[in-house]
Amino acid sequence: MQGLDTVKKHETPEGIILRLKIAGPVARACAWLIDLSLKGGIGFVLIMVLSVLGTTGIAILLVSLFLLEWFYPVIFEVTSGATPGKKAMDLLVINDNGTPVTFAASALRNLLRAADFFPVCYGFGLIAMLINRDFKRLGDMAAGTLVVHAEKETAASPVRNIQETVPIRPPADLRVNEQRTLLDFAERGATLSRERRIELAGLLSELTGKTGEPALNELEGYAMWLYKGKTT
Repeated sequence: MQGLDTVKKHETPEGIILRLKIAGPVARACAWLIDLSLKGGIGFVLIMVLSVLGTTGIAILLVSLFLLEWFYPVIFEVTSGATPGKKAMDLLVINDNGTPVTFAASALRNLLRAADFFPVCYGFGLIAMLINRDFKRLGDMAAGTLVVHAEKETAASPVRNIQETVPIRPPADLRVNEQRTLLDFAERGATLSRERRIELAGLLSELTGKTGEPALNELEGYAMWLYKGKTT
């Protein structure tokens, strides 16, 4: 039984399953436009202030604009995981293994923006994202990084949306990864419409022997049984 939906999963050495929701081109493009506007505003202020200082001011301005273009994203990604634009879109830059992005990885992914930009408007970067299941541009591939949707704080119970469900004993031959998938399904149910949950439950008709709403009720019952067994 494969994992449900399109969330990328990574298992840590401690056995903790990380669910990483990969950010697509549209959200990332919106974040880029926000950052471009911010950098444009900062650049305009620098030009207005330093241009009156003559040759020295122009030299400082050129250095400042260079640092703004290439180290603006690195500083924000390393210190807080995201640039202001990405934060506005609830995005986060991380390493492939789910750990916070390192300075080396952030610097590499941003230096390669020059390659991603060709031939115009991030053409190569967009093509790379569309043919890669993790929506990685060239810089992400080289640096081993991902751009994901930041997780929002949620309640502690992994089956909080089915607390009133009657537990149902699942089939005895369920493997550990299948049990985890059932718990994942119950956990993510709060973020999905009931119609979508019924649709996903239909994919597991071989397990439940049912379709439609009865299949959803059966899976949620399995999840509640597993959850209660893990917490008692």
